[in-house]
Amino acid sequence: MSSEPSAPGGSPRTPRPGTQKSSGSATKKGERSVKEKPPAVLPPVCEEEPKNPEEYQCTGVLETDFAELCTRLGYTDFPKVVTRPRPHPTFTASASMSEKPTSDDQRLSASCSLNSVESKYVFFRPTIQVELELDDSKAVKEIYIRGWKVEDRILGIFSKCLPSLSQLQAINFWKVGLTDNTLTTFIALLPLCSSTLRKVSLEGNPLPKQSYHKLMAPDSPIAHLSLRNNNIDDHGAQLLGQALSTLHSCNRTLVSLNLGFNHIGDQGAGFLADGLRLNRSLLWLSLAHNRIQDKGALKLAEVLRPFELTHTEVVERRRLLLEKGTQERSRSPSSSRHGDFKSERDKAQALGMTSVALMDKSEKMQAMKAPKGLSKKKEKPGEVVKKEEKSGSGQSPTQGAPKKEDAAKSGKGKVTIPEQKQSKGKGTKLGSKEKRSILLESEQLVAETTEMINPLLEPVEHRDGKVFMPGNKVLLHLNLLRNRITEVGLEAFLATVQYQVQFKSKSMSKGPVGLLWLSLAKNCFDPQCPTYTTIQELMLPRDPIKTKIREEEVVAFPT
Repeated sequence: MSSEPSAPGGSPRTPRPGTQKSSGSATKKGERSVKEKPPAVLPPVCEEEPKNPEEYQCTGVLETDFAELCTRLGYTDFPKVVTRPRPHPTFTASASMSEKPTSDDQRLSASCSLNSVESKYVFFRPTIQVELELDDSKAVKEIYIRGWKVEDRILGIFSKCLPSLSQLQAINFWKVGLTDNTLTTFIALLPLCSSTLRKVSLEGNPLPKQSYHKLMAPDSPIAHLSLRNNNIDDHGAQLLGQALSTLHSCNRTLVSLNLGFNHIGDQGAGFLADGLRLNRSLLWLSLAHNRIQDKGALKLAEVLRPFELTHTEVVERRRLLLEKGTQERSRSPSSSRHGDFKSERDKAQALGMTSVALMDKSEKMQAMKAPKGLSKKKEKPGEVVKKEEKSGSGQSPTQGAPKKEDAAKSGKGKVTIPEQKQSKGKGTKLGSKEKRSILLESEQLVAETTEMINPLLEPVEHRDGKVFMPGNKVLLHLNLLRNRITEVGLEAFLATVQYQVQFKSKSMSKGPVGLLWLSLAKNCFDPQCPTYTTIQELMLPRDPIKTKIREEEVVAFPT
């Protein structure tokens, strides 16, 4: 009996070795995990070290260069370079509308709806949109960045890959969170880009210091600048007006400036009008959707017709005239030098001096009157005069500008201006082919006929002891849509338009003739008021687009 309970009692004791086996198996698993853990920590044998971005040579393909530079700098998640989506062609009605859609049409519509859904999600992902020339990946024409913050590191990458884009014409930043510091960095990379870059658009990027005027420096390559929706107030307009022109400096490259949808008031409009007094390169100015009232409208209208010079401007004009006269006398010394030589020769013959003594005296005179750079060899009087004229051209840099003016006058209006010829508006988009072509023609006209002299040296008119200067006739387009102008401001623009119409009828030259477009709609006056109606009637024949449309209608439907 004692053996029976021992058997069942021994049976429960038998699992102990099993437990030891399980623990043994656990130890084996632990040993296996310990053995497997070190290989996971070891780095891959073929892993490459990060490459230096400075050693990378850009290929001119923005998608490849940007991705490679971001990878070399250690960025894993960076914006992708994609082609800018183009609008779908407009749907045209046809006789097949009544027919039932086929299975192919249904599959096509399903794929279009799927693409539209995918595009909605892709839209929120940061991208760099590019517009290509003839679908060539190396021919990036325009760059669009919208809705994500552009930081210094992205601008640093742009400074390396954008210079290789030989056909880049425009850069568009819309709501990219620019700051005054990043704007300075962006301006620094512009000279590195191709010379074809002419258009910059910074919209929806309000800056605390409103330092947009840095984009309009005298050496800036920008010809078309758009600064819409940046909360620019009167202080920002003051800085922009000073960038257009001051008494001693002037921007000669900017052709169009868009300041729409800002907070510019009467004071700011006055500052911009001051910038237009001595600026002779800006052709297109938009101040639509601002806060300009009658005082600002009067200031803008005043500079487009003859206006009175201030005392400071009169003093500067006299200084320029004196400097110009001094240089003209120093540049044409041939008659006086030859006359002195001839009189000395006559006196020598009368006194019976020998020819040897005459030559010695003439050499002494030439050595005393000639500049230091002339050689001391015996030369004929004509050769001496030629050398003096050549040496007279090498004067101080401060006198270079008036010399160009003299050369321009001697050329009888055939002078071309390099600064303006560069601004032929590559990449301009004003809404239609007609507007673009007319703007290009006007730029060429201004470049060919306008002498880039200081406007203070233009012919003036003296009345009642005051000096009046011809108004700015280079500005062709002025947009004041949706401001706060009343009929008082309309009267000022009516006087301006009437003067410019009379000036064009009297002038036979091909130079600038004043405004061709003037938009004053949606302001604080009745559209049917006589003043506004008269302005419209006077501007209608001056508008080249409407004139072209009327001519086409006459050709298509002759009476």
